[in-house]
Amino acid sequence: MPSTAGTAQASSVRRVIAASLVGTSLEWYDFFIYGTAAALVFNQVFFPSFDPLVGTLLAFTTYAVGFVARPLGGVVFGHYGDKLGRKNVLVVTLLIMGVATFLIGVLPTYASIGVWAPILLVALRFLQGLGLGGEWGGAVLMTLESGSAHRRGLNASWPQVGVPIGLLLANGVLSLTRAVTSESAFVDWGWRIPFVLSGVLVLVGLWIRLTIAESPLFREVAEHDAKVKAPIVDVLRRYPSRVLLAIGARVGVDVAFYTFILFITTYVATYLRLPSTYALNAVLIAAAVQVVLIPWFGVLSDRFGRRPVYLFGAVGAAIWVFVFFALLDTGRFALIALATVIALFFHAAMYGPQASFIAEMFPTRVRYTGASMGYQLAGILGGALAPIISVALINRYDTSLAVSFYVVAVLVLTTVCVLLAPETSRIDLHADPATGGSDRENQ
Repeated sequence: MPSTAGTAQASSVRRVIAASLVGTSLEWYDFFIYGTAAALVFNQVFFPSFDPLVGTLLAFTTYAVGFVARPLGGVVFGHYGDKLGRKNVLVVTLLIMGVATFLIGVLPTYASIGVWAPILLVALRFLQGLGLGGEWGGAVLMTLESGSAHRRGLNASWPQVGVPIGLLLANGVLSLTRAVTSESAFVDWGWRIPFVLSGVLVLVGLWIRLTIAESPLFREVAEHDAKVKAPIVDVLRRYPSRVLLAIGARVGVDVAFYTFILFITTYVATYLRLPSTYALNAVLIAAAVQVVLIPWFGVLSDRFGRRPVYLFGAVGAAIWVFVFFALLDTGRFALIALATVIALFFHAAMYGPQASFIAEMFPTRVRYTGASMGYQLAGILGGALAPIISVALINRYDTSLAVSFYVVAVLVLTTVCVLLAPETSRIDLHADPATGGSDRENQ
């Protein structure tokens, strides 16, 4: 019969996982509705004087600003997360993201205020990126540092599940909005509904997050006065190679993901001239499948190690990207959906163990800063540039092969970095992973 203390601890871990999952899902909902709106309508609303493909390219450029802001958010909030605790930072990041997204929903268009419309859009997108940059590290560390050692891969994968849930929410709300409005009404005002809705959702997320306890490992560091004065300096001085490996391990995953779930909208609607709902609904189906796949691959990484599972996904995605575009080119919705589901299957194999793999590279005293830097810097090279480069390649070469080779090249880099990185699934989080000594001894 389980003890009362054990039952209370398990309940506490479940609350932490639920709070991280709900909050992260809402943050990614905010981030994704911008990306999808950029692909569907921002070229008309904020860049109406340009050719449709050029307007889309400009819209994706404003989208990329969010990725540029993410490393800054990772460093700033990572610093405070390592100094003041994970929980407090998570409340602030969720609030920043929610307010910025709501304001995008009420932002005047180019027709109303001219050039100030895209300028304000960029500023709010920057705030979105700032919030999300600080969010990921805190959500992952709360789950990683609160659960049992042999379930770290599974526990840390739950915030990752927030990505497909956020994608489901974003595409679902946008699809529903498009279904109940005419094309002109959607362009005029319908696109605003998902952004304004974020204000209500964030209140729910904040209430849930305020009820959880701080990470046990952070409390341990604080109690032993082992916190560092300048976490970023400590990371760059002691663990620069780990930051670089984290960036490399992450960047290919990012490029593949945004090709599979975001560029697909532009490719299907603008290049193939098929209904945009084909891409939106295909991504919805694939995201629903990922909700199950990501924690499953997290479990597999606990059993077989982070690197084998990660490498399976990278190699599979590099092969599948060629089949992916071939199936899109058929113009048949069933095959487009199949292409997207299998693409996100391979992505889940990388994304499931990714959170624990990157976070476990750094000791507790600087884990928030180190993991956030590696993860978010990769976003600039990956997610920020992937839609822009893909649109430019398809415009220049008029073939999806150019995009496929681009995805493969970055996945090769990721494969090399995963092979060079240490296996982290069996390390002791109380120790410094680079030296093997205790976290306090390496102060």
